[in-house]
Formats: sequence, C-alpha cells, structure tokens
Amino acid sequence: MKKKEFSQMLPVIFSLAWPTMLEQFLQTAVQYIDTAMVGALGTQATAAVGATSTVNWLINSTVSAIGVGFLSYIAQVSGAGESKKARAASGQAVTTTLIVGLFFTVLTVSLSGQVPVWMQVDPSIQAMASRYFRILYLPMLFRTASILFGTVLRAARDTKTPMKVGAVVNVINIVLNFFLIYETRPFSIGGFTLTMPGAGLGIEGAAIASAVSYTYGGIAITWKLWKHREISPKGESLLPDFQVLRPCLRVAIPNMLQRFATSLGYVAFASMINSLGETATAAHTIANTVESAFYIPGWGMQTAAATLSGNALGAKDERRLQNLAHVLLPLEVGLMVLSGGLLFAFAPHLMLLFSRDEEVIRLGSTVLRMVAVSEPFYGVPIVIEGMMQGVGKTVAPFVFNVCGMWGVRIAGTFICTQILGYGLVSAWACMIAHNLLLFVLFSVHYLRGKWKPANIF
Repeated sequence: MKKKEFSQMLPVIFSLAWPTMLEQFLQTAVQYIDTAMVGALGTQATAAVGATSTVNWLINSTVSAIGVGFLSYIAQVSGAGESKKARAASGQAVTTTLIVGLFFTVLTVSLSGQVPVWMQVDPSIQAMASRYFRILYLPMLFRTASILFGTVLRAARDTKTPMKVGAVVNVINIVLNFFLIYETRPFSIGGFTLTMPGAGLGIEGAAIASAVSYTYGGIAITWKLWKHREISPKGESLLPDFQVLRPCLRVAIPNMLQRFATSLGYVAFASMINSLGETATAAHTIANTVESAFYIPGWGMQTAAATLSGNALGAKDERRLQNLAHVLLPLEVGLMVLSGGLLFAFAPHLMLLFSRDEEVIRLGSTVLRMVAVSEPFYGVPIVIEGMMQGVGKTVAPFVFNVCGMWGVRIAGTFICTQILGYGLVSAWACMIAHNLLLFVLFSVHYLRGKWKPANIF
C-alpha cells in the first residue's frame, strides 16, 4: 500500500471508530457504576443481577444480528451512490423494529419467572433475580429501536448521533440509580452534611433506572433518525418490501443464528458457573464487567471495518477493500496489546472497585489476568468478522463461532466444572481456548482470501 493511501484511510477509519469507542466506553463506565452501586448491597445482590446477564446478551445480540443485515445493505448501496435504496431500507428497519421489539417484550416478560430457574440461580435469590429481569425488559421495544436505528445511522457513516444519545442515556441511568437504589441517607460534601433522598428499592431501583434510560434512548434515536438528512425513513413505505428485506435477511439470518447459538452458549456457560455458588457467580459477573472495557478498541474498529468494507464493495473497489484490511489488522492488534497489558497490570485494583469480598477479588483478578494475555489474539477475528459482515459474508463466521463456543467453551467447561469438579479458573481457561481457536480459524480464512467476495468484482 502506498503511503498516501494509508494516510488518507487512517483518518476515515478513526472518524468512524472513535465515536463508537467512546459510546462503548460510556456504556462500560455505566456498567462499572451499576455494578459498584449494586455491589454495595452485598454479594447476593451482585449475584442476582449478574445471574441473568447472559440472557440479556442472548436477546440483545439477536437484535443486533438483524441490524448487521441492514448495515451491510445500507453500506453497500451508499457506496454505490444509491441513496434512495438506503432510505427505503431505513423504512424497513422501522417495520422490523416494531415486530421484533413487541415480540421480545411479550416473550421476556412472560418468561421472567422461569429464567432464573433455568439459569440454576441459587433458590435464595431467584425471586430477586426474576423481579430485576422483568423490569429490565418491559421497555424492550425502545431497546430494539436503540440497537437497530443506531446501526442504520452507523451504516450511513453517522457514528456520532448514537454516541450522543447513548451519553444521555448513561447519565439518566446513573442519576436515577443514585436516587432509586439506596434509602434516604446523610451525604457529606465540603464539610456540609445534607440529607440525600432515596427510594431504597435496591436492585429493583437499578432495574427501573435502566428501564427509564432505555425508554429515553429509544425515543431519542427514533427522533434523530426521523430528522436525519440522508437516511430518514420519513415518507418511505412501512409495508414489508422484500426487494430490500431479502438481501438484508440473507446477511442477517446466518449472523442471527450465530449470535443466538453463541449467546445460548453464554447462557449455558453462565448456568454452569452459577452452579459453583455465589462467590464464583459474583467474581464472574464483576470480571466480565471489568473485561468489557478492554474490548472497546476491538468493537470500535469492527464498526469501521463493516461500514467501510461495505462501501468499498458497493463502489466495486477491490484495492480499497484490500488496503482497509492492511490498515485495520495491525492497528487493532496494537490497540489490543495495549489494553491487554493494562488489564493484566490493574486487575486487582479494578476488582476492588466493585467488591470488598477478598475471595471474590482474588478469584476475579486471577481470571482477568488469564484473559488479558489473549486480548491481542481476540482482536484479529473481531476485525476480520467486521469486514465480512460489511461485504455480506456471514456464513463462515457462523460456523467458526458455533464450533468454538459449543465444541470448546461449553464442552470444556462442562467437563471441567460438572464432571471433574474444578472451579471458575477452569471455565475461563476454556473461554480463552475458544478465543484462540477463533484467531486461528479467522486468520486462515483471511490469508486464503476467502473473506473477499472476489466473484463480485
């Protein structure tokens, strides 16, 4: 690649990646604050909140997978200069949001009493976990709007609007947490003692705070999309249009099956960890929260990879597509080396933010330092998968992820924890082995050139 091409591509990549990174950072910061606030209520509260978190991933990732279909289609037609098709796809995203959002609202609320039982949550906290889950999913329609409409905007190279809406969502969540979780209490600042009002709702207060902020986010992102100059669905038909939906679904369905299967794997994984007891569940929940901050560079680069590779395919510019890979991969590895090093160095200090339980801190620090070593390896498949999403090739990632999840992580964890009687460390070792397998599979696929839709150029 010529130096001029590199210098031209780098600002474009960062202009798309940094708002997504900042958005993810703010969301992670709120997760940190949520976990710390709930953690102050005790290990039981932390375990009750964390026990159903993988079901949350399952549902959110399924909705996000549908968004990938719209991202691929809109990025490609935008790259080809077909703005009318892009706006038509935006209209279809509205219809999809209504159908999917209402479906998951009914499903999650009706099953909220059974989910903690299926997750093998300790009987002493099942009722608490169920109430938290039910409140969290009442605004599922608005959560679906946030995910799908945010993806539509990113596909049109607008990553700043979702970031700004997300920032306000996070502020609302934190402020409401402060007033809803704890009881009325004295609060000292600058030598003055004030009475801070509080509802004293515990983890239900945390759930209400999240539900209200999700509702705001769905309304705000809908308004922003409706008023958007380039991608607004205003005036577009909301009746199903299979000329638009068919190519979107062709990409979305393998990705949705992949995310559903892998997220179901996360549910099985968490269920086995929950069976290890409250301490293991709390350490796992906190370590997952901590670790999520250190994946931020990866997800930011994946957004840029998906959008720009779709644009290149739409413009039928094979050189630009190849150059994109040459820039993104070393950049991603460098960022993940840095984030992994920081995670390894500060693991105990980060665990201490969320718990005072010495055993929880010790166990969480151990697994975080284990996974920190694998961060650079995990960054490679994240970017390659992003490029494949952009060009509409989602079947191979489906096969790779499902084989890795169920053949390595779940089977290995079952053998280690349920048969051999090992603990949380063995489960995270299986998770790392899964990530390393993805690195090998995606790297070989990339080096053989199979990630590119060569027949289209």
